[in-house]
Formats: sequence, structure tokens, C-alpha cells
Amino acid sequence: MSRVSGGSSAYLSRIPRSALMSVPNHSRNGVLAGRSVGRIGYGAMQLEFESDAVAVLRRARELGVDHIDTAGFYGGGAVNALIRRALHPYPGDLMLVDKIGAEHVEGGLVPAQQPAQLRAAVEADLRTLGAERLDVVNLRRVDNPPGIVATGDQIVDLDDQLAELITLRDEGKIGAIGLSAVTADQLIRAAPADIVCVQNLYNLLERTDDALLGECAARATAFVPFFPLGSGFSERAHVGAHPVVREIADRLDVTPSQIALAWLLARDPHILLIPGTRSIEHLEQNMAAARIRLDAQALAALDGIAAAPAVG
Repeated sequence: MSRVSGGSSAYLSRIPRSALMSVPNHSRNGVLAGRSVGRIGYGAMQLEFESDAVAVLRRARELGVDHIDTAGFYGGGAVNALIRRALHPYPGDLMLVDKIGAEHVEGGLVPAQQPAQLRAAVEADLRTLGAERLDVVNLRRVDNPPGIVATGDQIVDLDDQLAELITLRDEGKIGAIGLSAVTADQLIRAAPADIVCVQNLYNLLERTDDALLGECAARATAFVPFFPLGSGFSERAHVGAHPVVREIADRLDVTPSQIALAWLLARDPHILLIPGTRSIEHLEQNMAAARIRLDAQALAALDGIAAAPAVG
């Protein structure tokens, strides 16, 4: 199968007409914190390792990205500094979504869950980004793997954390509050704080949070799956390697990763995607996934993967 670069328009020209959505532009939009955003945004975590990060970020904006997800602990602030260099002063339509709850130390990440640490992280990220306010701040809980897990005094009550975030919101330092790596019960408990989004591990091969997705949909809360391609942890399968995904990608003449993203978009209208990449070509392909239509045969085959063992 031929793969070409040269911009999302050029790439879309190679997708068969039968695979393209024929729908109004607004149906490809979602809602985050009361604002309309494209359903495919950009996750900036990988930029820590990219020498052309500024070019990638600027190309994302050219392609219409209006939702960028970041965190001060990505590269110990290096990623936020790159975002500022590439995009400051920030356009009015751009939503900067930050994440707190960990900090970068020599050797990796450690939990930073105490309310005072949350406040310090928000204030540090405001300075590094050169922003007056963070549109959304996601509290990254670290109760269970994958990733770091809280122990000792880092095991903090959710209510205490939310109280600090509400105070920061009242002060105008953050616009809205989100949650990351939480359960449906935690979302229900946090609901009085007016939670606007949830970020959890979710993709075609890992659907343990279907109930949480349903809770978000019932509350009209955005659900933002991280690692939508399943490649965030080495021990987990990459969605694009699954033979069913590859078969459908070949039939529709698109990439397996595009099939994985298109399936998530079809799964529920409250799902917003933030796929990360260090490649402009992959960025363009990710954005083009918003226009891929999965027919009934493809959806049935992909939905049926849930009961099958993941492959590496």
C-alpha cells in the first residue's frame, strides 16, 4: 500500500471516496469546558525528544489543532517551554490543557499529589508557558498502575485535591478542572467540582473503562483517551499491529493507526483524541483520520476484537 506525505490534503486525496466522511464540519467537533474544539487535538508529551518540536507544533496549528495537551512534568518543563516558543502569544481559539500530579526528578517521575504541590505545579506551568490562565488542568491520580503509584504521604484524599483546584479556579489561574487515571466512582464523587473531562488509558484493545466512558457520556463530560494507539507502555500491545486492524486498513487504503483513531471517534461523540507524535507526516495522517468513515462491516470486526487476546 502506498503511503505519501505532503500535507493532510495530499494524504486525503489518496483515501478512497468510500472511506471519507460526507458530513458537515460541525459534526467533527466536540466540546471541552463549554467550548467547541476539533475532535482530534495534539498530545505534546513526545516533543521532549524532538529537535523539530517547534515545526511540529506550528504545523499542528496549520492543520487546525485547537486543543493541545501538555504537562509541566514532561521533560521537567522542557515541553511547555517549547510550546511557548512555538505558539506564544496564544491564539484565542487554542485550548491549552495542562496536567499535574507528578514531578520530574533525576531518574524519572515521582508522584506530587499534595495540595501544595498541585498549586506549585500550576503556578510553575503558568510561568513556563507564559500564560495568564490554564484553560483546563487535569489532576493525574496515581492510585494504580500503569505508571507511577502513590505511597506514603503521597496517598492523598481526592476531596482535598479538588478543594485546592477549586480555589485555583476561583482565583482565575485555571479555567476548568479535569481528572486523569480515575474510576467511574471517583468521577461521580468529584462531580460537584464540575469536572469537564476525563483522561484515562483507553483504546481498541483496552476497554476496561467502558463503564467510565458511559458515565462521561451521561454527564456530557469529554472523555480523552491517552495512548489511543496502545503504544505508551512497552508491555502493552500496539493497536496497529492487530491483524484485524491491518486487514481493514489495507481494504480502505489507510494506515492501521488511522483505523484505530477512527474507531475511537465512532465509539462515542464525547471522545476527544490527543494522539502524540514527533513526525509531521504522522501528525498529518492523524488529523486525516477525522474524515475516515468506518462501514458497518469494519465496525463490527473492530468491535469484536474486545474479546480477543491483544497481540504485540
